[in-house]
Amino acid sequence: MKTKILKTALPLGFFIFISSIIFIADSANYNFALRWVGAVPYGDKIGHAVLYGIMALLLNYGLSYKKIKGLPLGAVLVLIFAILEEFSQIYFPSRTFDLKDILADIIGIALFSLWRIK
Repeated sequence: MKTKILKTALPLGFFIFISSIIFIADSANYNFALRWVGAVPYGDKIGHAVLYGIMALLLNYGLSYKKIKGLPLGAVLVLIFAILEEFSQIYFPSRTFDLKDILADIIGIALFSLWRIK
């Protein structure tokens, strides 16, 4: 029972966390954390890799490491979300579409998908 709750709560909680970061960035209401990440060399790319990687790890766990055509389903779903989110930035004057962000997302998702939570 505890594992079932964790498999739902962890990915959902992290999705809400990432969604709040996206909302803050889309609204151009940059807080200290976003300004700090922007000040660190490659901080944005590292942030993409780590955040989307953790999201993939947790969703893979939540979906019990199910695969689709040999790929972890959670990783595929997170990658689709990341790509859609990056393309959505075209419509926000405060944001910039960047293929390098998608590359960072792919790297993070791939690396974190190698791990398993027991």
